[in-house]
Amino acid sequence: MTEKADYQEIIAEYKEQVRVLKEQLNELTDASKAKDSALKRTLQKLEYTTEDLDKANTEIEDAKHSVKKTSKE
Repeated sequence: MTEKADYQEIIAEYKEQVRVLKEQLNELTDASKAKDSALKRTLQKLEYTTEDLDKANTEIEDAKHSVKKTSKE
């Protein structure tokens, strides 16, 4: 009888470990999804900032050309 009781105790421990591992997996999955979302938002901000920087550089170059033309006249 003690062997059966020991097996049942071992099985109960394994079930508890499996439950804990599933919880940890769910937490890690949620954290990963949140991190992915944050990375996507950051990447989008970077893309917008890069576009703004390109536009500003173009405007600066245009202004330089205008100044050169004006100073030559």
